[in-house]
Amino acid sequence: MKELNELNLPANVRYTEDHEWAKIVGSTVRIGVSDYAQDQLGDIVFVEFPEVGDSFEQGEEFGSLESVKAVSELYLPLSGEIVAINEDLADSPELINEDPYVNWIVEIKPADKSEFEELMNAEQYMDMLEG
Repeated sequence: MKELNELNLPANVRYTEDHEWAKIVGSTVRIGVSDYAQDQLGDIVFVEFPEVGDSFEQGEEFGSLESVKAVSELYLPLSGEIVAINEDLADSPELINEDPYVNWIVEIKPADKSEFEELMNAEQYMDMLEG
């Protein structure tokens, strides 16, 4: 397991208390899990995805990650409609362990982009982890 000072926490994404991240990409938002989350889970062996077209409210469960240690629910950082899932993870879920920021899980069309501003920046997220 990594020490907190070893974590990769990019400044260009926002974070949730549940360890998801969100990044604006044009008119959509990509969602994944933080380096902290993948490190705590260990080797990820399965990703449960929602269906494209499903809509969720902010904070609602939209899927899960299964590792050799545990199953962890995934919660949507922003309200919106699923417009894409990262198909690569269906066959190779371990890609999340290799780089959790390149290997996003879902992409959404946000219902309210202002919710993005409510999420933590990297510094605030680190403060929470150190909490």
